[in-house]
Amino acid sequence: MAYEYAIALTGSIATGKSTVASLLALNGMRVIDADSISHEILENSKEWVRETFGEEYITPAGKVDRAKLGAYIFSHSEAKKLLEDFLHPKIKAEIEKRSEQQDKFKFPYLIDIPLFFENANYPIKESVVVYTPADIQLERFMKRNGYSEEESRKRIASQLPIDEKKEKATWVIDNAQNLKHLQNEIELFVEKIKKRYNK
Repeated sequence: MAYEYAIALTGSIATGKSTVASLLALNGMRVIDADSISHEILENSKEWVRETFGEEYITPAGKVDRAKLGAYIFSHSEAKKLLEDFLHPKIKAEIEKRSEQQDKFKFPYLIDIPLFFENANYPIKESVVVYTPADIQLERFMKRNGYSEEESRKRIASQLPIDEKKEKATWVIDNAQNLKHLQNEIELFVEKIKKRYNK
């Protein structure tokens, strides 16, 4: 049965979820990454992208131009829905397959799902949210992506506010400070999980 030992790892744009996923893996936790699965599936569907959105969304090297496609779908809701309706069932099927493999170990593992609360697509009972206050989130996003404040706010607003996610979470990993603080938060979280299963 899938998802029996799963914990959803989520957060929002620029709260540091990818960093946390890597650090959790370094601390011995197993992580299924929905983002990398979606990148794989999108790359394997480049003919569909070409036919659906046009040749300009394929790079000269023959790969999907994710940045260009992302910019387009964020400002065209019908295109966004079209892409999601195509990708999500495939992503979900792959995550379920990997989840069944992980459940055999009878120990918690994480599924990194960016839109866990927004889409409510997965029957996972427990979740951990990577939390950064909204003002720091905006600052980090602008710095990382080089977008204007207006564009950054628009991207962030496409997701549930981070404070709402914090309220819904089983656990919270605070990423409002430096890397040392974050590492400490992760160690405490891993410790709680191991204690619970006497590992």
